[in-house]
Amino acid sequence: MPLYDATLALREGMITFPGDPVFRMEPLARLEKGDACNLALLSLGTHCGTHVDPPLHYLKGGAAADELPIDVMIGPGLILDMRGRPFIDRAALTASALADSTRILFKTDNGSGLRKGLFDENGVYLTEDGAFYLVERGVRLAGIDALSIEAYQGLDGAVHKILLSAGVLIVEGVDLLDIPPGPCDVYCLPLKIRSADGAPARVLIRTD
Repeated sequence: MPLYDATLALREGMITFPGDPVFRMEPLARLEKGDACNLALLSLGTHCGTHVDPPLHYLKGGAAADELPIDVMIGPGLILDMRGRPFIDRAALTASALADSTRILFKTDNGSGLRKGLFDENGVYLTEDGAFYLVERGVRLAGIDALSIEAYQGLDGAVHKILLSAGVLIVEGVDLLDIPPGPCDVYCLPLKIRSADGAPARVLIRTD
C-alpha cells in the first residue's frame, strides 16, 4: 500500500493566497559562520501551504487549530476525481460514488498549477449547494488541491461557513497530483498552535 506525501514544501517564493503573508526563513545562526548550530527564524501566515481551516477561521468563538478532533483528521477517506469540471456542485457529487466516506479529498484540474506555484483566480471550487450536500452526507473533512475550497470571488466565505458551522474541517493546498483517485487512508496533522485560526499541516495519504 503506497504512502504519499500530499504536502507542499514550505519555502521562500512559494504560492500563497493573494494578500496573505509570504513564507520567509531568516538565518539567525550558521555553522559556517562559527556559530554553535544552525538556527533560523520562520515567518508565515496561518494558512500557508498545505493547511487546515478550523471553525475559528470564519466563525466567532469557533474551535481553534489546537482544539480540533484528531479522530476526524486521521482515518479512511476517498480521493474523488473531479478533473475536467469547472466547479464541484451537488450534481457532480450526486453522480459520484461517495458511499459512506467521511473524509473527502477533491482531485481537480488545480493540481498542476498548485504544484508549479501558480495561482488561478478561475480555479476549480466547491459550490454552496455542493457544501450543503457534503454536510447532508455526514462528511467530516473536506480537502482540495487549491489554496481555497471556494471560488476566488467568494469573498463572503459562504462555503467555508456552511462547512465549518456543521463541524466539517477544511484542508486546503493538498498536493494530489501524483496520487490516484479512490479509497485511501488520510493522515492530516496540523501544527498545534494555540488559538490559531489556521495551521500548516503535514498530510500523508495511503492508497489501497
